Amino acid sequence: MDTAAARKALDKTLGRFRPASKYRPPHRGWIRALRDALGMTSAQLARRMGITQPSVAGLEKAESQGTVTLARLERAADALGCTLVYMLVPNRRLTEMVRERAGRMVDRELSRVDHTMALEAQNVGADELADESDELVAELLRTRIRRIWDEP
Repeated sequence: MDTAAARKALDKTLGRFRPASKYRPPHRGWIRALRDALGMTSAQLARRMGITQPSVAGLEKAESQGTVTLARLERAADALGCTLVYMLVPNRRLTEMVRERAGRMVDRELSRVDHTMALEAQNVGADELADESDELVAELLRTRIRRIWDEP
């Protein structure tokens, strides 16, 4: 699939989940919140998962600390009658991110070229430089998009 089409599709799909802060886990974690809402004890969840009650306590602690594995979350979700949903939600539209990144790369290069041309009294006006920048960004995104991530 073309990267521009993939970006557009992901922007459409993931855009509805922004801002991701709407989906922050409860203070004590999703497992504990769901278990409490279901009226299930940690011993009951342990039996459903085939683990010990102290292991459930450790699992809930690990989730609240952000150290739980996806495999353990999925197993707990199944025992709670839930489905684990895992996704990365971009903070901004992917299209904006790559365009900005390409723009910075092009601006750095044009700045170097403009400086050299100014030393030779051959620099161009701001409007011409902006037009050139737009063209170079479009070309970079169309033909060499992976290059925009070469530098930190």
